[in-house]
Amino acid sequence: MEPATAGDDRGLIQRLRRSDREAFRELYARYAQSSFGFLARLCGARDRAEDLHQETWLAVARSAGRLDVDSDLGAWIFTIARNQFRSAQRSLARLRARERVSGPAPLAAEPLDDPAARDLERALQALPTIHREILLLVGVEGLAIERAAAVLDLRPDAARQRLARARAALAERLGPAGEATTALSAMTAERGAR
Repeated sequence: MEPATAGDDRGLIQRLRRSDREAFRELYARYAQSSFGFLARLCGARDRAEDLHQETWLAVARSAGRLDVDSDLGAWIFTIARNQFRSAQRSLARLRARERVSGPAPLAAEPLDDPAARDLERALQALPTIHREILLLVGVEGLAIERAAAVLDLRPDAARQRLARARAALAERLGPAGEATTALSAMTAERGAR
């Protein structure tokens, strides 16, 4: 189930624009878990995700006063999280280029007991970022394709195409369709348990 839509958020947005601390707490309670999960799977490393999550919420706090009253809060927060991730990736690439050192192997966001879920996490980490983003937003976070498109700054039809390509790439990495279905179910169940 998706978080509240833009129409449901107007009162909260108005309070955020007035720097109402309770409104920020409410926003954090509503979106912190899903935004962290998105970043953890996008990064593949829990410590990096924690840092980016903090940066995301600092950016949310800094820009809440300029938020348009008709904004979709969920899409706005996922966009900020994605931008924080991309900015960190660019910084890391510059650092690696300067130092000519490769980074550590990606780590799972959380240790998983289910082998199918571990296989899915490994397959997700092996995908290009553009595929991982759409799969995480739609498949794990449960965003409608229109909201995911807004986060990724795409037209909905382009987001649908990217999602189809991402699913195909994931299925190819996972092997038979039964394995992919089992792994995706395990991952979705894990998300619901958090």
